[in-house]
Amino acid sequence: MLLVRDWMTEHLVTLPPEVSVAEALTLCRKRRIRHIPILEEGRLVGIVSDRDLRDASPALGDPERARTLQEIRVADVMSREVITVDPQDSIENAAQQMYELKIESLPVVSEGAVAGAGSTVAEEEVLGIVTSSDVMRALVTLAGLPEPGCRIEVSVPNREGILAEVAGKIRELEVDIVSVLSDPDRRSGQRTMVFQLATADPSSAMQSLKRAGYEVSWVSS
Repeated sequence: MLLVRDWMTEHLVTLPPEVSVAEALTLCRKRRIRHIPILEEGRLVGIVSDRDLRDASPALGDPERARTLQEIRVADVMSREVITVDPQDSIENAAQQMYELKIESLPVVSEGAVAGAGSTVAEEEVLGIVTSSDVMRALVTLAGLPEPGCRIEVSVPNREGILAEVAGKIRELEVDIVSVLSDPDRRSGQRTMVFQLATADPSSAMQSLKRAGYEVSWVSS
């Protein structure tokens, strides 16, 4: 299982709530980041995105723009209800939270003392941040896409034991399975499975599955 701790950004950029929007915008541009956790005395009190900062900025050409950006505090524009994730949580769960809540980052916060390399992290300490880009990298790895080989798509009845059945037929041909993605369609009663195979030529596996009555296609890269 891929864990959040293995994909989060540990060298965290943070700000206190009293800094100006101008300073926060400069930091986003300089560090090329889009989300900044806001800490007060080490405690997470909010999070601000580059979009929050831009929305609070007067239009370009406004003579009061520079002064206004210095006057507005990050505390005035940050989100105070911050959704967090535990470092031991799965990256799949983090992806689901981002999708359902329509957010692009999750600060990583320990829910208890966490043993590290020769040290212990205090309870409720902010350990890092995981973003939508981190989740995408992890899911691409989980799907086996960086591995050499090819992918085939198999349409099968959505019934118990079908994954083991299809995988068994592939293994009989001594073809290694790198990863499997499965998408059930409850309305049609079918399931689509995508196998990443460690072979450049899946024709033998495809022919074997077709003879068994499955609908098979080669997924182009």
